Amino acid sequence: MTKNSRSRPAERLAIAVTRFTGGGGAFLIALALVVLWIATGPLFRYSNTWQLVINTGTTVVTFLMVFLIQRSQNKDALAMQLKLNEIVAALEGASNRLVSIEDLSEQELMTLHNHYAKLAEMAKRDIDLLKSHSIDEAEARHQGKLSSRR
Repeated sequence: MTKNSRSRPAERLAIAVTRFTGGGGAFLIALALVVLWIATGPLFRYSNTWQLVINTGTTVVTFLMVFLIQRSQNKDALAMQLKLNEIVAALEGASNRLVSIEDLSEQELMTLHNHYAKLAEMAKRDIDLLKSHSIDEAEARHQGKLSSRR
């Protein structure tokens, strides 16, 4: 049995539960359970056991939902990165250095962020608001400035 065939049922279950819990039906079921719990309060004289039922139930559901939400966010983030990588790779003039940028270190990301912040400032100062700046264009300007200082 391969890893793929073992994870498939678990993945299908996770997808189904994520879709269900993200819809209105799951909310209505949860609301009905809370209303039922509140309604049974007088019957159980608001005992500690009565309170423990809702506390335990919500704790277990929250614990499981954290993993489902994280899984869904990881999958969505990866899909978004792949789409962005495709756009960067396909656009003429775009820097291919940005493909798989999510794999850079935090320090490398901050360096790029600072570079783009400078590009944004340059763009704000331009009279022509439609003019764009790329990393390569900024590098060429920078190299030109260095050469002229020598």
